[in-house]
Amino acid sequence: MLNENIKAIRRAKGISQEELAIKLNVVRQTLSKWERGLSVPDSDMLVALSEALDTPVSTLLGETVTEPTADDLRALSEKLEVLNLQFARKAAARRRALQVLLALLCVGALAVLAAMAVWGSPYLNWDYANPEEAVAGTMLHGFEWLAVRLAPIVLLASLVGLVFACRRV
Repeated sequence: MLNENIKAIRRAKGISQEELAIKLNVVRQTLSKWERGLSVPDSDMLVALSEALDTPVSTLLGETVTEPTADDLRALSEKLEVLNLQFARKAAARRRALQVLLALLCVGALAVLAAMAVWGSPYLNWDYANPEEAVAGTMLHGFEWLAVRLAPIVLLASLVGLVFACRRV
């Protein structure tokens, strides 16, 4: 039973005898003897074998492990195909959301720049002796100063991002 389980699990994981032997620091012939039932690993080697195969020792010592059949592989393939389709849909939705966000940023930056061009700076003619007008004028000037410097950067960055987001990979 142990010999069949070692062989079946090794094959199911797609590991060659040589690769497993290297992981266990034994020669390939030793592993071959274990798989043919001519000898058995000691307890320390059995633990190392379970770790190398990422399988509990009880599974190695337990019932016979069956290799996957073609039907099992086909069912697994279909499940993976469904998962890949779901991941592709989620990725497409994220890409679309990113495109919309970047387009909104472009429109927002253009709207801010257009509003500032149309509106001008009326606060420059206010009476700053009045404390409320002085505070409001200072705040508007700060906003205008920041917007004039940031809006072109935001516009350019969102346009570049939109170009890259719309590209097909």
